[in-house]
Amino acid sequence: MKRNTFLLIVSLLTLAAGAEAKVRVVASLSDFASIAEEVGGDRVDVEAIADGRSDPHSVQVLPSYMVKVKKADIYLLVGMGLDQWAYGIIDGARNSKLQITDCSQGIEILDKPTTPVNLSMGDIHVSGNPHYWLDPMNGIVIAGTIYEALSNADPEGEPYYRDRRDVFETTVRERTEGWVAMMEPYRGTEVVYYHDSWPYFSQRFGLAEAGFVEPKPGISPSPGHTAEIVQLVKAREIRLLIMAPYFSTKVPDSIARQTGAQVVIVASSVGGVKGADDYLSLFETDLELLRKAMESSP
Repeated sequence: MKRNTFLLIVSLLTLAAGAEAKVRVVASLSDFASIAEEVGGDRVDVEAIADGRSDPHSVQVLPSYMVKVKKADIYLLVGMGLDQWAYGIIDGARNSKLQITDCSQGIEILDKPTTPVNLSMGDIHVSGNPHYWLDPMNGIVIAGTIYEALSNADPEGEPYYRDRRDVFETTVRERTEGWVAMMEPYRGTEVVYYHDSWPYFSQRFGLAEAGFVEPKPGISPSPGHTAEIVQLVKAREIRLLIMAPYFSTKVPDSIARQTGAQVVIVASSVGGVKGADDYLSLFETDLELLRKAMESSP
């Protein structure tokens, strides 16, 4: 009895020590948290600040977020000015050992401004469009950056992280090939997006951005611009208005009523719609929603 009790105590202590030894990762967005889980596996504890139904451009800085970061080893930034709010959380956490990792490293950035940027242009990012995770092939680059961060924080786990990164890369390449093939019949289809979040997605899957419900990024749609979009949709016979779940459907629904176009709500981040439960299922779910909408459109 005493020996069994001793062995049980030793086992529990070992498990507790193993749990404490995990690398703690906090990510600004759920997409980066999901990729970190894929690369880190059992050796990491991962949390995201913003969920998939939150606007990633504007997140309120809360003390509870600072507590999370206070305990973290790594913070995963989107970078490129999208999650500027994260610095308030990081500063408030006062975590001197925190490794801050900008996941935009190595990404081929789209839509870099070629003229000086000012506030009259709306929410324009001087470094280019920051929604780069919406191309699954960029997920491979992100995974490589996360692998480096985890290996720095936990050198003993480097072979484990490398193997999991390689498996993730192979899976993403295979799945992306299938998704591109699935979307091939719709290549060149013109769509209207609510916000300019989708150039990487559009480029990868062959959709054509005809316009945006917002007159400028981050600016609420005006009656005049909405009327212009209605005319655009009618003139070009555009069938899909695509938007993320954190925007109001009021104006898109009005445009749809006037034109016969269909409003499709898709996830711009993991957890944004039902079924988009991790990074790979985000694309699986969004593309299936779009495919069904295109097939049902006259």
